[in-house]
Amino acid sequence: MLIKILNTSNHSLPEYQTEGSAGVDLKASLIQPVTISPLKRALIPTGLFIELPNGLEAQIRPRSGMAIKKGITVLNSPGTIDSDYRGEIGVLLVNLSDEAVVIEDGDRIAQMVITSYQKVEWELVDKLEKTERGSGGYGSTGNK
Repeated sequence: MLIKILNTSNHSLPEYQTEGSAGVDLKASLIQPVTISPLKRALIPTGLFIELPNGLEAQIRPRSGMAIKKGITVLNSPGTIDSDYRGEIGVLLVNLSDEAVVIEDGDRIAQMVITSYQKVEWELVDKLEKTERGSGGYGSTGNK
């Protein structure tokens, strides 16, 4: 499937790193490095703008390597880019480590997964069908 993309960064288009990759890496597009102090956040520009067809969304997710090595994750994970959004893709990073982390131009900061969705209509009812689980919430199905 072809997706229209405008690239104002100095970097190549997002690409899959392996044959089995679900997401493409997004790179920071920075004039100067950004330092994220412990427990602080920063919106990092990518220089990318996309035009998604209706029925598709782009999900912005953390990179596991940045999370384990530097304590950096995507704050609103997964972030959603709707099909009618035409602004620059920005990645909201948060530093969960106890040391400042510097983000440099070209750093791979997140991954983007394109996925489909369905619109639904709501049917107001007086009760729902019963299931074995019922209303059991967090941890109700056990630990193993």
